[in-house]
Amino acid sequence: MKKTVIGITVVGKDREGIVAAFTNFVFENGGNIEKINQNVIKGLFGMYLEASFTKTVDVEKFDSGIQLLSKIEKMDVSTHHETNAEKNIAIMVTKEPLCLETILEASKKKTLNGIISIIIGTEKTLEPIAKKAKIPFVVLEETNQEKAEEKIIAICKKYEIDLIVLARYMKILSPNFVWRYPNRIINIHPSLLPAFPGALAYAQAYERGTKIVGVTSHYVTENLDQGPIIFQDSFKVDPNDTLEEIKAKGQKLEADTLLKAVKMHLENKLEVRWRKVHVKSK
Repeated sequence: MKKTVIGITVVGKDREGIVAAFTNFVFENGGNIEKINQNVIKGLFGMYLEASFTKTVDVEKFDSGIQLLSKIEKMDVSTHHETNAEKNIAIMVTKEPLCLETILEASKKKTLNGIISIIIGTEKTLEPIAKKAKIPFVVLEETNQEKAEEKIIAICKKYEIDLIVLARYMKILSPNFVWRYPNRIINIHPSLLPAFPGALAYAQAYERGTKIVGVTSHYVTENLDQGPIIFQDSFKVDPNDTLEEIKAKGQKLEADTLLKAVKMHLENKLEVRWRKVHVKSK
């Protein structure tokens, strides 16, 4: 039986009755709750629920109705509809180019089932790469992370972003941001944590004589670098490798592993169940 699935995110000040208000809205509109997840951190409430409809549903009427409810409940609400159409992608970067270049190359070769709509940078270092690819580049030099995230949210709404890719984006995103894009933000990092945390992971690993270096692509949650793992890969370290050679190998692997995760997501092949990523069977 064909069904329509609508993802709903609710973010705002925590108080009683929020869960009931939105689940009742789904039921009243003929929907069934398939997934629900909620969190509260320091008075901030976040909820994601997936509603399915076996009967024809007027999506525009549903969206307008839930936005009316959001005003009544004083919550920030967004809906997401899975379709077979190409998804809009936002790439967030700092100054390392390889992950960005690898994704742009895949897009150029038309092996990416999505449209890179915007590139967001914390500085201007990678702007020339975006200009060469003829993709809009927005630099957010805002030092206040809360204000920066407000701008990013506005940009993502403007471009109707379906997927956010952190291509070595060196900022920590708050729950207020992450909860708005559940299982729709993909990150990459060296699999050296927690032994070698931070920006100098490769240098720390080199100093300790690490024999194997790995990378992890994962969905982003409010818990830093602990979201559901999508893919992992590794390479052996040659005793004669210099720090620069290890970093070069690691950055290449990061880019390839991130691209693999992004491609699988865009092809709707990934599903998160019980905090684990499963590859959907055909």
